[in-house]
Amino acid sequence: MSRLNIVKRLKKVKKFTILVHVIAFAVSLVWIIPFFGVFMASIRPLPEILDGWWNFEVFNPTLRGYIEAWNHPSAPLSRALLNSLLVTIPSTFTPIFIAALGAYSFARFKFPTRDILFLVIVLLQTIPQQMVIIPIFNTMIRIGLWNNYIGLILVHTAFALPWQILFLRNFFSVLPVEVEEAARIDGASYLKIFYKIVLPLTLPALASLTALQFVWVWNDFFFATVLILPTPESRLATQAIPAMLGRLQPDWTVVSAASIIVMLIPIAIYVALQRYYVRGIVAGAVKG
Repeated sequence: MSRLNIVKRLKKVKKFTILVHVIAFAVSLVWIIPFFGVFMASIRPLPEILDGWWNFEVFNPTLRGYIEAWNHPSAPLSRALLNSLLVTIPSTFTPIFIAALGAYSFARFKFPTRDILFLVIVLLQTIPQQMVIIPIFNTMIRIGLWNNYIGLILVHTAFALPWQILFLRNFFSVLPVEVEEAARIDGASYLKIFYKIVLPLTLPALASLTALQFVWVWNDFFFATVLILPTPESRLATQAIPAMLGRLQPDWTVVSAASIIVMLIPIAIYVALQRYYVRGIVAGAVKG
């Protein structure tokens, strides 16, 4: 290949790279502008943003919204965040633990009806929440887990298992089996191989699942509304924000501040796990 052709090809690659970066920047801008608007509404009095949050002729920032949202009389965000953590943390790690065991079995062991059972698990992902909420509601009342965080955790776990098993099974399928076979020759049990060898290699996938499941449960409003009674002591974060609106004129500064506080925790999770997140997502989608 001549030097001239190499230069032309490099120019084409450079133009394509610039175009990709411009498109990515434009998409990021579209997403971040509403967030910046909510943030401005949370630190500025309502009269200052009536003509647009981008108008800075008068700018008197205040933390009143954050303080009142944290100590709200009917929906204190301090309590709601704690309740959400009590639900979200076990609802994140419980299905991941179960799904890892199930996915490893599907990826490494052959047993009767394995493929049919896996197909059924995959099809369970297509069931909408709204279709089964009435049977779930009746079941939770019958077994005494309605208005109980344990019941909500079980529901989130059940809905997370199908897609997590699919995701991890794909990841396990592309892991080299030679290391596991060597450990088995040395006398290691299947359980020891799973915990000592397979799980460390699966860290990117587990980090991706942690981020996705945590955000999904944290932002859940549907199951929380149906299964948890919205009292000041039991409200979750997603229930507390609508409760701050009240029945008369809502204080948008307080509501905006509460929204910012609630979204900070999942953002922190993504930041903490971002080094593994992309690798896990790509690897989990390599093989079906």
